[in-house]
Amino acid sequence: MKRDDFQRLAEMRLNEARALLNNGFAAGAYYLAGYAVECALKAVISKSTQRYDFPDKARVLQSYEHDPVKLIRVARLESLLEKEKEQNILFNDFWNTVKDWSEESRYRNDIDEKKSRAMLEAVSDPKAGVLRWLKTHW
Repeated sequence: MKRDDFQRLAEMRLNEARALLNNGFAAGAYYLAGYAVECALKAVISKSTQRYDFPDKARVLQSYEHDPVKLIRVARLESLLEKEKEQNILFNDFWNTVKDWSEESRYRNDIDEKKSRAMLEAVSDPKAGVLRWLKTHW
């Protein structure tokens, strides 16, 4: 996949999450909102892949993770994340919501509307959302 594929997927998953939440499917909305962040992180990772370079095997394998915290490391965004969290308290709160997402949430049926709305806001807030911040790096 290419970087622009991941960028499009991030937007698609976020729109799908909104549609699910608006139709009463909170657990699915939560899951897809987290996947939007994962796709955005993979777009960042893709940006740093040089066309003719032979990739580092460990980094390639780590790129297939689903954990946002691990993907931040693979994307080499740790220091920029810390800086953003220090400068923007709302972003810090939003990151704390997003970082707990797991692909295992697809098996959960206990995610209520409140938790799902919090995740969607954390991902998509236009001024402090995690996706907004990731877009500045992809």
